[in-house]
Amino acid sequence: MVVTKRRNMEGTIAIIKGMSTNCMLTSMFILYIQVLLCSFHVYCADRISLRYGELIRDNETLVSPGGEFEFGFFSPSGSSGYKRYVGIWYKWDKRTVVWVANRDDPLVNSNGTFGIGTNGMLQVLDTSSRKVHWKCYYWCYSCPTANLIVNLTDSGNLGLYSNDIILWESFDTPTDTFLRGMSMSSSMNLTSWRDRDDPGSGNYTIKRDPLDAGDLGTLIIYRGKTIYWKSWKDDRLSTISDIFSLDASVRCKKRNTYDRCGPDFDNARLVMNFSGMIELWKQKNRTWSLIEAEPRDDCSVYNFCGKFGSCNPNNKLACKCLPGFMPDVPEKWHSGDFSNGCAKNDKSCGDGDLFLSLKMMIGGENPQGIYEVNNENECKETCLKNCECKSYSYDEQRSCQIWTQDLLNLQEEHPYGHNLSVRVAISDIEPTVRNCVPCGTNMIPYPLSTSSNCGDPMYYSFDCNTTTGQVSFKAPSGTYRVSGIDPNTQKFFIQVKDGRSLRLNQSLPFNLTKITNDVEIAWDPPLEPICNLTADCEDWPHSSCKSASDGKRRCLCTVSFQWDGTNLNCTRVSWPSEKRIILLLIVGITSVIVLCVIIVMYIWRRKMTKRKEHRLIDQRNRAHRMLCSESHVQDLIDLGEFKEEDENGIDLPFYDLESIRVATHNFSNENKLGQGGYGPVYKGKLPSGQEIAVKRLSKVSGQGLKEFKNEVVLIAKLQHRNLVKLYGYCIEGNEKILLYEYMPNKSLDSFIFDQKQSVILDWEMRFNIILGIARGLLYLHQDSRLRIIHRDLKTSNILLDHEMNPKISDFGLAKIVGGKQTEAITSRVAGTYGYMSPEYALEGIFSIKSDVFSFGVVLLEIISGKKNTGFYQSQQAMSLLGYTWGLWTNNKLLDLMDETLRDTCIADQFVKCLNIGLLCVQDDPSDRPTMSIVIKMLDGETLNLPTPKQPAFFIRRDQSNSTSSNKPESINEVTISLEGR
Repeated sequence: MVVTKRRNMEGTIAIIKGMSTNCMLTSMFILYIQVLLCSFHVYCADRISLRYGELIRDNETLVSPGGEFEFGFFSPSGSSGYKRYVGIWYKWDKRTVVWVANRDDPLVNSNGTFGIGTNGMLQVLDTSSRKVHWKCYYWCYSCPTANLIVNLTDSGNLGLYSNDIILWESFDTPTDTFLRGMSMSSSMNLTSWRDRDDPGSGNYTIKRDPLDAGDLGTLIIYRGKTIYWKSWKDDRLSTISDIFSLDASVRCKKRNTYDRCGPDFDNARLVMNFSGMIELWKQKNRTWSLIEAEPRDDCSVYNFCGKFGSCNPNNKLACKCLPGFMPDVPEKWHSGDFSNGCAKNDKSCGDGDLFLSLKMMIGGENPQGIYEVNNENECKETCLKNCECKSYSYDEQRSCQIWTQDLLNLQEEHPYGHNLSVRVAISDIEPTVRNCVPCGTNMIPYPLSTSSNCGDPMYYSFDCNTTTGQVSFKAPSGTYRVSGIDPNTQKFFIQVKDGRSLRLNQSLPFNLTKITNDVEIAWDPPLEPICNLTADCEDWPHSSCKSASDGKRRCLCTVSFQWDGTNLNCTRVSWPSEKRIILLLIVGITSVIVLCVIIVMYIWRRKMTKRKEHRLIDQRNRAHRMLCSESHVQDLIDLGEFKEEDENGIDLPFYDLESIRVATHNFSNENKLGQGGYGPVYKGKLPSGQEIAVKRLSKVSGQGLKEFKNEVVLIAKLQHRNLVKLYGYCIEGNEKILLYEYMPNKSLDSFIFDQKQSVILDWEMRFNIILGIARGLLYLHQDSRLRIIHRDLKTSNILLDHEMNPKISDFGLAKIVGGKQTEAITSRVAGTYGYMSPEYALEGIFSIKSDVFSFGVVLLEIISGKKNTGFYQSQQAMSLLGYTWGLWTNNKLLDLMDETLRDTCIADQFVKCLNIGLLCVQDDPSDRPTMSIVIKMLDGETLNLPTPKQPAFFIRRDQSNSTSSNKPESINEVTISLEGR
């Protein structure tokens, strides 16, 4: 149907009448072209009104005069199926629909029309089935249908008019959106959509409180018929009619609030979202911004914690019962459903009642009584005289508010909160030696203590702020806010910005159990309560005040009772009855007989198979005895290849290649941990769940079968907590693989040489790492069955387990020395510049003192955080050793300290470590101490340390960190084969 503006058509006809007969044909042609263009919506202007007899079809719209809003048929974006609705949306933002006519009765085809029916009512009609999907209702005594007209305003209001009199408007029947110009009367409400793409009537409805007294403007969101959210007096959203008032001067005059005046909310809308939140959106430069939304958190939900339950949005456990109250339905409460609230332990009313003083509280419905009194004591007495009085509040205007009904919707630490006094029985919260006085809404369960007069002295690490009612926890690293105390699990929660900075006093009975947004700390069950007199033990039946084993007087349980630190009482020791003793004897004798039968059968089966296994066992025993000898181990290493009998002699599990592929997901890059001189290292997991590190020999590696056999044979014979553990090996084709224990913290160099990671290693950790490396070397040099020289000790070969314990790894270059031999000579020097001793690097002579030199370099790198080989401090000191020696000679020892250790370092220990490091890197090997002496120095057994001599040599700046060279002019042909590991 082609409709044009009446005014345009009349003007066109007038022009035609004024033309001469000769121009008639031309004018008719021009008019035909104009009508034709209108039919294709190219030339026609947007339709702004609709009269009786005119229709809007599925592909047509009605537009407001200013082009702000558009009305017509639409389908929500993302909706399933073909559903057509009639509604209003922003012309520039078609996704934002503000009103829907047939929200609960959509059309399922494109045959819909909108217009004025024969009865004068607006209607949405399916022309194929003649079904009316929506119609409006109004009353008019004499309104001819010919005078009816429909207009869409720039405020988003669709209206039906008769001679400029409005008969019906969409602003009176909103769906889920409130626009400027609407008035939130007591009969108006907004109902949410069912879902994001379903405009049907949803579960949430917002409207004014029908019981609202005065000009409070209270709003209520209902979920079904239950209150879901209720605005407070000072909530920004509580005065919705003022915010969207047509006249800004009116709202500024009614409410002296800067953010509700001016035109800021002219481009705003209030939406009842399908999620249950009432949202205030504002548009600027064609972009919507969410200004406010309620309920903003769990505590904003109406009565979230139930009656006499207090809600705190700042706590991990938002809900808790007021002191003197217990969960009404404990099963629901502990599962996270707080709707049933709490009930008093003692529901009687009498002289034994007192009042719990709560600070910064809001909640409760309107008080049931308001009295004028002279002071707070009168208000308190007024409540005490009435057994139905449950709480009162007194303000400076001498107003006494009384509540006789259960307190609902309580929230603490609210900026607009006030003092509230809640009536409880004295027996529920009266302070005793068992419990401290409640702090605000927090019960302080025994043994926790906020003063020296209550709780257990060992647990006196808490403080109560009587002004705010807030509990705090005192630790060596600071004082922290307690967000919750759970006596059932014996845990409490504190709020810490950075959990890594928290340090607890290890001598106190508190244990860190979990670090999340709130840090969880558990307390140990206490010992028997401390006492001075027998009367102090009255709270603990079946006990008396006596001297305990720790020298203190405690309430020790009497005979037949023992102390239960979890339940905090003396429990009876149950002795077994005579029948139970007889039953136990019968069960015990029967078990012994069955066990004997099993043992006999096992021995018999063992003898039957012993002959078959005897020969193989003898072979393995001979191989094992041979492997224990140093000469055989060395011979096994020196063999050109593994033979079957050699593999039998290795005391280490063999793994097939396929099982290793499964454990590492076929050596995937996702499992790759890094790359060393040996080859790539992968993380794997055995079928048992054991995590492992898989070391795979690279085809282009400078190391080969000899180094591989070094690792397999040597580490299999070494067992020490500071040596990496080898789980097994694999030789299959060209594949040579080692399986180690997995070290989650990787190598030491990734921490001390990284500015961010080095912060984790405080002085205590670094000192323990130094001591662990020294003990591992001592085991290699002296305590193991084989005397071993590592030859490649460096920070990258020190791995750290999950507790930061050091473990020496990479024994590919290790050498065995026999008997009491402590040194040897080689024609092939292999190692890493900066860690090799001078006699080894230049002459090929290596000994246990070579490892001592490497240990000294590692020690200095740990305490300084600087690399020896990559050191560029000054022109005078070309290495860390030279720089350290300069500081020693100038008595500036602490200048070597890593900057991250300034707060935790113990100066005396640092100087001692520096001295030991310089003793280890002296030029002459005979001047260097053995590792046994080094450990005595570190443990403090040696008080006066020797004065070190000048270090051996310095690394020049033009030297590369890793090189390979031949020096035929030396006595022995020296090959420096150095690779990054």
